[in-house]
Amino acid sequence: MYIIENANVLKDKQLTTCSLLIRNDQITVLHNGTAHYKYMKMNLAPYIMTPAYVLLSSAIPFESSFQVLKTFITENFILKGCTTIFTYVSLSYENELLDKLNEVKKALMSSPIDFLIGIKIPARLMTPTLIRKCKKLKIPAIFLEIQDSLELEKIPWGWIREAMFPFNSPLIPIISSEQKKEAETLLSKWKDRMIKEKIPALYHLIEEGQPLSIPILNKIGLYPNKGCFMSGTELSYNLYLKDREIAKVDEESLFHYHSNRLVVTVDKGKVIRSGEKVLFSPGSGEFVQVRTPFFFSL
Repeated sequence: MYIIENANVLKDKQLTTCSLLIRNDQITVLHNGTAHYKYMKMNLAPYIMTPAYVLLSSAIPFESSFQVLKTFITENFILKGCTTIFTYVSLSYENELLDKLNEVKKALMSSPIDFLIGIKIPARLMTPTLIRKCKKLKIPAIFLEIQDSLELEKIPWGWIREAMFPFNSPLIPIISSEQKKEAETLLSKWKDRMIKEKIPALYHLIEEGQPLSIPILNKIGLYPNKGCFMSGTELSYNLYLKDREIAKVDEESLFHYHSNRLVVTVDKGKVIRSGEKVLFSPGSGEFVQVRTPFFFSL
């Protein structure tokens, strides 16, 4: 056991100084201020501490060589402070689900960081049969590509809602590239439909390569174990060099505009990035199987 003390944790645009008691690479106790336990202490006063990020990417080169995949994961995830990859497989037919899911799982078995896999489907595949298969496989999220609002009216939402229960993988909208100009209108109609039909869903697009917010992490079942600091959660965090310039920065700005100050990334208690050096340990990552989406009402 040891104590992380004087940790300047960034949350909701505020820096809070706290101490964390660590046991077996998990946060056991979190105190505001200074802890008085008599254990070995690690002083993080010179840094800003954030939870490690979860990033969405649909462009992972699954079929490439190990070296290509290693470079992609290093540059697009680890060096950005991400310790959990969120990706999805695209389906054209319902019977592709298991094979495509297994292909991606196999490709990512060499990943040094955790990963979870959703699916992306066109509206025509939104059927109770497919939803029940997703529920059985505990798919954490279903990305639904929207071409036009008329597609939403043809889906048997009552049966879909019944098939989703009780796992309730959230539906996440994707606007096709041809419809970008109409995105705002389509998303408005999407939100209205999801609320009317009482379907668990996100009401906005997820931006790839940007840390997922706590509400999104909760909806896909990763909160609170990832993306936050709470008693009982894994010890995964980033350390940014602290100075006056970024003393009042928010989480999004820190990620986008101060990446040069990111000096350490820790994944489940182990340093995987120190300065410009990345400790790439193939196979250390785990396939994350979500137990309960929407676990908390936030």
